[in-house]
Amino acid sequence: MPRKPNYDRTDLINRSRDLFWQRGWAGTSLKDLEAVLHMKPGSFYAAFGSKDALFELAMAQYAADGLARINALVEKHGALKALQRFPMMAIDNDDAPAKACMLSKTLLELQAHKHPLAKEANQHLLRMEGSFADLFAQAQSCGDIDDAHDPKVLARRYQSDLLGLRVSAEREGCDARAIATEIADSLARL
Repeated sequence: MPRKPNYDRTDLINRSRDLFWQRGWAGTSLKDLEAVLHMKPGSFYAAFGSKDALFELAMAQYAADGLARINALVEKHGALKALQRFPMMAIDNDDAPAKACMLSKTLLELQAHKHPLAKEANQHLLRMEGSFADLFAQAQSCGDIDDAHDPKVLARRYQSDLLGLRVSAEREGCDARAIATEIADSLARL
């Protein structure tokens, strides 16, 4: 009978997510993963198959976490207020290994090499953009945003603003909090 693994798979994925988020795909070696996960090579391969397979799981967890954060804001504050609060939340997480978005970092790092993980990162970004479009549509249905605006266009611009904000938060001397406030204030004028 096969032995039951004595590790928490979700915890391992979360720890690898943080390492990949901080260092990127190329900057994270198998030895780095084995050290952070406290696994030997055989156990690593038995659990995840490959570095790429684990990276894909880590990206999916990252995307799910982001969606859960925005959904929690929607539950508490409604669609428009959630969209307004999310930019500050994205940069105020001191526990995050990096301020920049893991998905956009992956896309930029791997797209030039036509790596399949770049396409996967882009798919996650497109799904998030679709979620933002749904929130803009909800805000319109509540009368918080004028119906003259296309929710898909608003979502595309909003996501672009968020990605720029998160890169700005990585820059020394940049007032990312002021930018987050500007993004939130701009939504109130819709």
